[in-house]
Amino acid sequence: MEGLDEVSAREQHFHSQVRESTICFLLFAILYIVSYFIITRYKRKSDEQEDEDAIVNRISLFLCTFTLAVSAGAVLLLPFSIISNEILLSFPHSYYIQWLNGSLIHGLWNLASLFSNLCLFVLMPFAFFFLESEGFAGLKKGLRARILETLVMLLLLALLILGMVWVASALVDKDAASRESLYDLWEFYLPYLYSCVSLMGCLLLLLCTPVGLSRMFAIMGQLLVKPAILEDLDEQMYIVALEEEALQRRLTGLSSSVDYNVMELEQELENVKIFKTKLERRKKASAWERNLVYPAVMVLLLIETSISVILVACNILCLLVDETAMPKGTRGPGIGNASLSAFGFVGAALEIILIFYLMVSSVVGFYSLRFFGDFIPKKDDTTMTKIIGNCVSLLVLSSALPVMSRTLGITRFDLLGDFGRFNWLGNFYIVLSYNLLFAVVTTLCLVRKFTSAVREELLKALGLHKLHLSRAPRESDAAKPSANGHQKVL
Repeated sequence: MEGLDEVSAREQHFHSQVRESTICFLLFAILYIVSYFIITRYKRKSDEQEDEDAIVNRISLFLCTFTLAVSAGAVLLLPFSIISNEILLSFPHSYYIQWLNGSLIHGLWNLASLFSNLCLFVLMPFAFFFLESEGFAGLKKGLRARILETLVMLLLLALLILGMVWVASALVDKDAASRESLYDLWEFYLPYLYSCVSLMGCLLLLLCTPVGLSRMFAIMGQLLVKPAILEDLDEQMYIVALEEEALQRRLTGLSSSVDYNVMELEQELENVKIFKTKLERRKKASAWERNLVYPAVMVLLLIETSISVILVACNILCLLVDETAMPKGTRGPGIGNASLSAFGFVGAALEIILIFYLMVSSVVGFYSLRFFGDFIPKKDDTTMTKIIGNCVSLLVLSSALPVMSRTLGITRFDLLGDFGRFNWLGNFYIVLSYNLLFAVVTTLCLVRKFTSAVREELLKALGLHKLHLSRAPRESDAAKPSANGHQKVL
């Protein structure tokens, strides 16, 4: 009987391992296909030749697709874990969700951590060096020469990084045990190195997320139709139509030899047409879309941002009075044993919404910064080098998102796998400073954003906007063409 029980236990364990591997493969295959279509949408079509460079670009494309899929998986991992925990609590004995268990969640976290390290330290550097390689001088040109040069560059980069980490860790930890652990590559180097990268990613999120939270209001204002208050759209469309007709006549009367004037007038005509399209869209919009959707979306954004700041403030108080509030504190009850939120399923849904909102805001803030503005991909006109830079940036942001969410107290889900082994998560002063900086910077960005908008509206209502008392350019003035076809820019 004992032998039969042991055999049945082995079979059950084998079937569970096969089931979990199949689920992981299917999930990753879906993410890979979606990532492939996204990258091919932005990839420059001129790179598709039938030569050696085409093979190199194709290999780099597959590596970038793999990295983007890993980034998407790292973003979806925390919400998937939270919702899985609530489902297991609601239906503990359901036959249809037996595949959803703690072993699967732990395996997904370990795979996400492993693939993040693989993409960040191996695949993306290989793709970049492979694109830039030409082969060593004196060797026969071809793929083998380029692969050899790429491997040599990767080896030199690995030695450089490992040496820097060894020196930095030796300076920080001077005891004998820490020095002995420096010679352990797998158990010390890689977790320590990934911990440093996660810290830099969290600092980047600390810089991008507050900017993105304030920028989201402007972006939604551009996508949605604003309410028309004391504004005559018919008169504006009539003026724009006259300006368009005048510019077309000037273009017809100019000779083709005056290239500079023709290009300038064509640009002005294009700006007038864009503004005319916006006016037509605003005129066709229904009263519900103008007067209800826009205010509702703005209020929703304000509520989500306010809730995020309130949760961070509460987490700061918990850090001051309770040691278990630290991200690297005591382990939770486990998957499917207790709810992660005091409000049950509603609180878990709110956490998921806030996590996605913070991720979108961080991406928007990342591309809004001047230093990373050149990274913005363009449809059918993005080089592979720029795609690699975008994939690395998104991987760093997505890998740091679960750590930031746990550090700020957005969720109480304990990080599984190597995500919870970061050394700096146990430092009280780093975690407290991070929470304080996020709350202060986000509040300042929002106050500046809303006080600027209120100041502009007050000046406009009082009729003082023509005096240019405010330095901030208004969106309507920046996009509205003047009588001679030039754009008004304050």
